[in-house]
Amino acid sequence: MGLLTNLKDSISRVTDGLFAADEPKRIGIYGPPNAGKTTLANRIARDWTGDAVGPESHIPHETRRARRKENVEIERNGRKVTIDIVDTPGVTTKVDYKEFLDHDMEKDDAVRRSREATEGVAEAMHWLREDVDGVIYVLDSTTDPFTQVNTMLIGIIESQDLPALILANKTDLPGSDVQQIANAFPQHETIPLSALEGDNMDEVYTKIAEYFG
Repeated sequence: MGLLTNLKDSISRVTDGLFAADEPKRIGIYGPPNAGKTTLANRIARDWTGDAVGPESHIPHETRRARRKENVEIERNGRKVTIDIVDTPGVTTKVDYKEFLDHDMEKDDAVRRSREATEGVAEAMHWLREDVDGVIYVLDSTTDPFTQVNTMLIGIIESQDLPALILANKTDLPGSDVQQIANAFPQHETIPLSALEGDNMDEVYTKIAEYFG
């Protein structure tokens, strides 16, 4: 009886592996708040499916729950990959409701938003530790990348042995400095882009197919 059970378990593992190979890769889009993660997610989704993932905003923490766009098929240079895009909330060490008051929010709304954003950070961390097959890490190239959050998240990604593509976003803005991001994480390739303008998206798609295909 034990032999039969073991045989069934072995067959189950083999068949599960065969079917899993055909499943889309879950690719999490990570980074600090306002780095342009949702803008990138929408750019990818619109380019390949015609649909958007979620609303974009200049207000921090617009994305407070992970959003998923399934079965996005990307093909570049003979490589094809099907991914589920997971647009995650921006990760930060602290969410202060007072930062929302600067955007003409009432205090009650600001407190609610900060609470939801804090819960969103926890959800993003859960996805990173349990539920993604790879990471697109988006950074604002006009800001200093040497932060506790970036160092922590890149460290977790590496400890999970996840393939990671680092994108230096907002190259359309004055003060963009892609090299400072490359210097911050020299162990990873850094790809410049403007998700808003669509600049250099061809290279981004080539790298997605290469890294996650």
